Amino acid sequence: MGNENTPLMKRDRTTLSGNIARLVLFVLLVNSLPSCSQDKKESLKIGDSAPGFTVSDLEGNEISLTDYKGYPVILRFFLTDCKFCRADTPVFNDYYARYGNKGLKIIYIDTLGIDVNVLSAFKKELDITFPVARDTGGTTSMSYKVKALPQTIVLDPQHKIIAAILGGVSEPELNGLLSPFLSPK
Repeated sequence: MGNENTPLMKRDRTTLSGNIARLVLFVLLVNSLPSCSQDKKESLKIGDSAPGFTVSDLEGNEISLTDYKGYPVILRFFLTDCKFCRADTPVFNDYYARYGNKGLKIIYIDTLGIDVNVLSAFKKELDITFPVARDTGGTTSMSYKVKALPQTIVLDPQHKIIAAILGGVSEPELNGLLSPFLSPK
């Protein structure tokens, strides 16, 4: 009596945890769907012009999308503790090493206001050589309609949206999207 470690209590906790997890998943899914009142002009689609933005890198230097006009751009909205972000960062690193000198631009963008020291440690730990930036206030992620992380937005050299990928990204995906704009080394 009163022992919290009985099998019934364990099952109740497991059921409660499962229910909470399902509820969180449901809320995320519902929030990722367009709302009935959403103006179609407000949503971004493949082929749309990418919204302009200016963010600051970890050293405080401004990065503006207009600085990259004429180049294909990968925008990666990420989390430092995200398993997908950590798992596919080597793919982005390798891709940038091969195609950065051909004009490819990659920007990792923090939208949550993570401490700059944590971001710097993340960048160093994962050996990221392209910019990691801070989207203070989340205005860039809002303009790109990012509702879940990680989200990767791929832009062609004219900064038209050619893909929006939720979750992990593979090299074959990048090849399929960017090969028309990048020649192999």
